[in-house]
Formats: sequence, structure tokens, C-alpha cells
Amino acid sequence: MSSPVQPLAANLVQSVDWLAIAPPTLAAIVGLVVLVADLFVGEQKKALLGWLSVAGLAASALLLLPLLDGDRSTFCLNGDADVCSYTADRFTLVIQFLVLGGALLAALLSVTALKDADKGLPEGEYWFLLLSSAAGAALLPASRDLATLIVALEVASLPAFALVGLRQGDRKSSEAALKFFLSSVTATAVSLMGISFVYASTGSLYLTQVADRIQHVDGQLHTLAQTGVVLTLVGFAFKVAAVPFHFWVPDTYVGAPLPIAAYLSVVGKAVGFSGLILVTVVAFPSYADVWGPALAALAALTMTVGNVGALRQQATRAYSAVRLLAWSSVGQAGYLLVPIAAAAYSDDAEHSIGSTVAYALMYAAVNLGAFAVAALVGRTRTLNRITDYRGLYAKNPLAALLLAFFLLCLAGLPPGIIGLFAKVTVFAAAVDAGLGWLAVVMAVNVVIALFYYLQWTALLFRAPEGEPVKHRLPAPLTAAITLTGALAVALSGAPQLVLRFADTALF
Repeated sequence: MSSPVQPLAANLVQSVDWLAIAPPTLAAIVGLVVLVADLFVGEQKKALLGWLSVAGLAASALLLLPLLDGDRSTFCLNGDADVCSYTADRFTLVIQFLVLGGALLAALLSVTALKDADKGLPEGEYWFLLLSSAAGAALLPASRDLATLIVALEVASLPAFALVGLRQGDRKSSEAALKFFLSSVTATAVSLMGISFVYASTGSLYLTQVADRIQHVDGQLHTLAQTGVVLTLVGFAFKVAAVPFHFWVPDTYVGAPLPIAAYLSVVGKAVGFSGLILVTVVAFPSYADVWGPALAALAALTMTVGNVGALRQQATRAYSAVRLLAWSSVGQAGYLLVPIAAAAYSDDAEHSIGSTVAYALMYAAVNLGAFAVAALVGRTRTLNRITDYRGLYAKNPLAALLLAFFLLCLAGLPPGIIGLFAKVTVFAAAVDAGLGWLAVVMAVNVVIALFYYLQWTALLFRAPEGEPVKHRLPAPLTAAITLTGALAVALSGAPQLVLRFADTALF
């Protein structure tokens, strides 16, 4: 009686590669430590929780270094080491670096924001939610089955809803959180229905098994599988703020604390795009004729609506600077979609995906930098209008020069060489895949974006109205602006450090 039981018990035992899962695990553990410590730390020492969170995110990012020596997988099927739930390959490590680095910079911005809020934001809850979201975001690119993918997506998203609406008694913040919550819940529901259809037709949740089995589904299940693919993609389109699923972005960025808007603009996008890459290129390559044209159309629509929305912002309107960055992020999402769509038409899908990863790294550095300068100006100009940046060079020359550099990078103009090269890489991916029409749409949108980026840049160097008032730079804010500036300048000096990912197989 015992002989059949032993193999069954053995099948249930899985070894865990603790080093492979260390980066997201440490972020989650530090989040729990901060939540418990908040109960025992006095009001005067609450700032220590912020520095503990910053240290935890920095340590999580450093834990990526031991993983560079080769691919590692864990939570694998017994007897089939190639079918795993968690894989730390090159793609995973690059996205985890982007996520944890972005969360670290958002945390540095948050230290100053929480101090300025003067107890308007509960510190213990804030740091717990930020670390929890970062842990989920770091887990997602390593997920190699659809169940883990959705769980990671929700762990990244649910704390973000609370962070957006965490300001007590702020109606604008509550409305932003509600809009963000409703759109994201709808996206999750659609994704779950799509995944259930895929599971029903293939009998597996593992991405590699789904890719193999979905090609050979029974004729009666073919429509079910097709519907599942489409619904899964629609769900992720919500997450990346692709048009027409972008409506939550401007109000959410304005209503959220500025560091959280910065976090969503970079880490939130990294989560959505890494999930989209995994389900298209890894799980559904045989349905490239379905998702390729759909993503190409979404890319064209998203970049056009985003850039036109940014162009229409009135410089004197309240929060117009944050709204412009929000609409700009929608436009940038369109550019990020281009290489993923190109992967459907290309013989070298990894090369196309590398273009998206390279562009995402450039965008993360310069967009976080722009939000850091916006946080600096917002300390004295709470309405954060574009006109509030007039004469910034006279008040704070370094901040003005760096913001100008970040905007030129986003526009793709010298001396922002990294922005120019990243756009050329995306443009080349579209042309190489035969998507000439999409490359033309992108070129037109780059020209449209030049207008509003240059208009804002020129305002920084105009004569200020009245006597210029110096902006006081707290240490955490200085660190965030300096780090993003140094990274953007270094990458512009040696763009091949990022762009080589476009020529490297990531999977």
C-alpha cells in the first residue's frame, strides 16, 4: 500500500531556489517589517520607516547581481525542468532592475513628500503599500504561468489604488483612486475570463505548454481559444494605458501624491508591458496574426491620442505640468507598443522585444527625472502649472538644466542622445518588420511631441516674473534628481549600454 504513495508524495515536493526569488521576496519582507515597526515607532521617528524602505529597495536591487551568471528557474513541474512557474532569465533581470530602480527613486521622492505633507499621509501604511506593490511588480516579469502572472499583476496593482487615494479628506485624490480602481478591476476581470478560456482549450496554465498546445486545439475549441487570446490582450491593454483604455491616466496622476504618479508612469508601465510581452511572444506566438495587427493599431492610436492630448494642455491651467506628463506617458506607451507589434511580423521576435526593453529603460530614467523636478517645483507652487516653471533657470540652474535635458531626451533631440537612439531603435524595428505605415505614424507623432516639449523647455530659460525665489533642495530630492540626471547623461554618452539589448536574445 505504501509503494504508490511514496512517488505521489515525492511529486508534491518541490525545491525552491531562494536566490532566484530573493529580489521580490526581500521587498515583501521589508514591507511587512515596516508595517509592524509602525506600531511601535513614535511620531518623531516615523521618518526612519522611509529610510528603511529605501534601504530595502536598494538591497533588493543589489540581489540581482548574483543572478547575472546564468538563467535560474524554480517551482518547476517534477520530471520536466523546462516547465516552471518562476524563471530569472535576462529579460526578468532587466525588468526587475527597472522596477526596483524606479521604486527606489519614487521612495526617495516620497521621503520629502511625506515630510511636506505634515501627517496628511499615514507613513507606515504608505511605505507598506509601496513596498508591496514593488514586490508584485518585481515578481511579474519572472512569472511563467498565467496564474502567477495574474497574482503578480494584482499584487502590484491593488496597493497602488490605495496609494493614489491615501490623502485624507482630499476629494480629488479619492476620485482618482476610484477611477483607477474601476478601470483596473475591469481589466482584471476581462483578463481572467480570457485566461479561463485559454486554460479550458489547452488544459495548462504554463506559458510554454500553452504555446505548444494552443496550436493543436480541437476544432470545436478553436473559437474558445481565439476568444481567450483576444480577451487576455484586452485586459493587458488596460494595464499599459493603451487607447481607448487610457481614460484613467490624467486624473489619476493629478489626484495621486506626485511620487506615486511618477511610480505609476514608470513601474506601472513596466508591469503592463512585461506581462503583455510574456503572453504574446511566449504564450501565444502561433496567434501572431491576431495580436500583431491589433497591437499595431493600438500603438498608432495610443501615440496619436497621447501626443494630441499633451499638445492641448493650457499652460495656465492648474496641474497642467502633471497633466502634460500624464498625456506624454500615454504617447510614450504607443512607442513602446510598436516593437511588440513588430515581433508578430519579424523572424527575430527577440530583437523586436529588445527594442521595447531598451526604450523602457531610457523612458524610466528621464521620466522619473522630470517628475523629480516637478516635485521640487511643486513644493512652492502647489498648483504645478507649466507657467510656474518660467524662469526656473534663474531660481535653480541645475534643476532647470536637468529638466531641459530630460524633456529633450523624451523628445528625442540632441543632446538627449539616448532618447534619439531609443526612438531610432523602435523606428527600425517597425521598418524591419514591414510596418512602414506605423513608422510613418510614429514619425508624425515625434514631430507633434517636439512642439510641447520644446515649448516647456524654452519657458525654463525665460526671464522670471518678479524676484526669483530660490528652491530649497532637501537631501532625498537632491539624490533623486542627481541619480536620474547622472543616469540620463551617462546613457547619452554611451547609448550602446542600453541599445545592445536590442541585439541580444532576451528569452
